[in-house]
Amino acid sequence: MKAIEFTRHGTPHEVCRCVDVEDIGFPEPGEIIVAVDASAINPADLLIIEGRYPGPNKLPARVGIEGTGHVEAIGSGVTGLAPGDRVMILDRANWAEKVRIEATQAIKIPDDLDVLQAAMMKANPPTALLMLDEYVDLKPGDWVIQNAANSAVGYHVIRLARTRGVHTINVVRRESLVEPLSEAGADLVVLEGDDLGERVRAQIGNAHLPLALDAAGGRACLELADCLSDEGTVVNYGFLSGEPCMITPHHAIVHGISLRGFWLVRELFQRPRVKIEAVYADIARLISEGTIQAPIEATYGLDDVTGALKHAERERRSGKILFTPNK
Repeated sequence: MKAIEFTRHGTPHEVCRCVDVEDIGFPEPGEIIVAVDASAINPADLLIIEGRYPGPNKLPARVGIEGTGHVEAIGSGVTGLAPGDRVMILDRANWAEKVRIEATQAIKIPDDLDVLQAAMMKANPPTALLMLDEYVDLKPGDWVIQNAANSAVGYHVIRLARTRGVHTINVVRRESLVEPLSEAGADLVVLEGDDLGERVRAQIGNAHLPLALDAAGGRACLELADCLSDEGTVVNYGFLSGEPCMITPHHAIVHGISLRGFWLVRELFQRPRVKIEAVYADIARLISEGTIQAPIEATYGLDDVTGALKHAERERRSGKILFTPNK
């Protein structure tokens, strides 16, 4: 059986290898075996490999936060799942041909759900959904601003906000992203920069802008805070810059702006199982209806791990990179 492992922290394409490992055998009581159909390369995967995000304590280790597949075998005592069922995998070692997991680490998904979209539904869609739901009571006509707007989370935020009558301001690094984001439903696309607050307010005037979603930290966080209405909230959910999140005393004291952090592990996976399943049922419906879709740039087999990770590490991409371990 093939799987991807890394033996030390470093640049992902340099430290990850596709290796032949022992067959995973038969499921123990309460376990299932899943053949992995597709697994996304998530930014958090790259950060784990680099040693900049919570991950495995011992190396060598396997990785792959997201994945989907079909059940091949079930152990005794497993209910609600059968061989052939399609599942989303909650375990975090999905860059492999097969995984053996506790049945509780799988969520059944519809048979007709697009396999590649299903492989990207664990992390980014609930992140977008919960950040829009949990921090500010958004009303139709309100505005939300986000950076890294061309990410999968960014696309989901644009489309989910539009269904609620909420407008989006989308901060990007290059002009070439304006058109695709506008076609996806973005109301306003702007380039990052120190004068972001002035440029945004020149476009929207005194419109209510209570929520900012920050994937980067550092000055990018500060620039979003410059745009917010009084009593607004910046929600940081990413480590992209590797720098501390920043707002000024003027933001906090004079304008009452607050800074919060979002981590899916805490915000979703510590909830009761029935609530987790309800969130993913809603996401499966949104994908099936076409309300949310993440753009895909390429798929790779496990053997081409170096090429796949080099591709995923590029800044100028138009979509996600996925492994398809079993074609």
